[in-house]
Amino acid sequence: MPDTLFGNDAVPLDLLTERAHNYRWAEVDPGVIPLTAADPDFAVAQEIRDAISRYAQEGVFSYGPHRGTPSLRIAMARELSSRGYSGVDAQRILPLDSAASCMYAIARAFLKEGEEMIIFDPVDFLFEQAATSVGGRVRRCSYDPGTRAFRLGELDRLVTPKTRMIGVCNPHNPLGRLMTDDELETIARFARKHDLWILNDEVWSDIVFPPRSFSSFHHLPDSLHERVITVHGFSKSFGLAGLRIGTILAPSEAAYSKILNASHVMSTAGGASTLSQVAAETALDHCRYWVDDFVAHLAGLRDLAVERLNAMPGVCCEAPEATYLLFPNIRETGLEPEELTEYLKKNAHVAVIPGNDQFFGPGGAGHIRLCFATSKKLLVEALDRMDAAMHALAKNQDRFSSHRN
Repeated sequence: MPDTLFGNDAVPLDLLTERAHNYRWAEVDPGVIPLTAADPDFAVAQEIRDAISRYAQEGVFSYGPHRGTPSLRIAMARELSSRGYSGVDAQRILPLDSAASCMYAIARAFLKEGEEMIIFDPVDFLFEQAATSVGGRVRRCSYDPGTRAFRLGELDRLVTPKTRMIGVCNPHNPLGRLMTDDELETIARFARKHDLWILNDEVWSDIVFPPRSFSSFHHLPDSLHERVITVHGFSKSFGLAGLRIGTILAPSEAAYSKILNASHVMSTAGGASTLSQVAAETALDHCRYWVDDFVAHLAGLRDLAVERLNAMPGVCCEAPEATYLLFPNIRETGLEPEELTEYLKKNAHVAVIPGNDQFFGPGGAGHIRLCFATSKKLLVEALDRMDAAMHALAKNQDRFSSHRN
């Protein structure tokens, strides 16, 4: 047994090599360390394992309630209310098979072919894919690296008669930044002015580093979140990606009904596994300690990784306020993100995600993304390999315009 929940011996490499997909351990060559998909390398809390085991041993796997188990919906409502959210009602919470499915269901409910969603650039690819899955289109609000803020002044020129929604990722993937109260209010007032829905992705809201704290649309006056549809997940905080479980909080009965119809849960074509709902409920009710310890572990790794990356030639990395993602700027290397990604995989045996259109939109250009939700030992090994490879590239190919000390 590992000495701590997140110690160097707490990463089950044999199991990850069999089970961790989506660019991770099961999909890379032997010897490659994947700092890729945003998924922890650690086993989940013991309480979750025990709860699933008890349920499974009882041997009954009947259909669950179409709208999700009442106990999970109540647990989620209680959790959100404890965070100071207003307007929370368990009857307007809908569990589905992952936060990604939640986003797609919301797009089906509120977008038609040819209609538009304003999204931020860069941002996780699921926002664009949710819109295009129903024939919608996206318009992008750009990011200002100088101020570390999105250019919300662009919203007025981005809105058109076809705009129906704004997609907000808070905390933000891949930038690791938190929306401020002023930014949330500006977006909410803009949405109210133009009669737009807000697809509000809060899957990272548990992974926030002190002294910063998380602000939600639901902390604003009620009139400013009447059109906010909020998605939560359990993979980033509790490591439940493979159980495929997320929830939607709808702002009204009318909005909830539209989402319910779009989710296909009433026909049994959609919905969340009962086992997954057992796990999610247990996570909410009994595993907050696990997340608290996880965030404390991550805070140390964040500081270590940022310092190490900024010492590498051609790399500039800002410390994220939230998430366990890093998004270093690699423009000074003279390499495109895909080129550097391939170079690191071949020469450092470290896998990262390129900051290209496929993953983050045009705003991701000139960056790579790293996930540091692993042990200190594995992260240090990966950074050591990257450091050696980056110095070798700088020396042998003279590709960098400058060398950050």
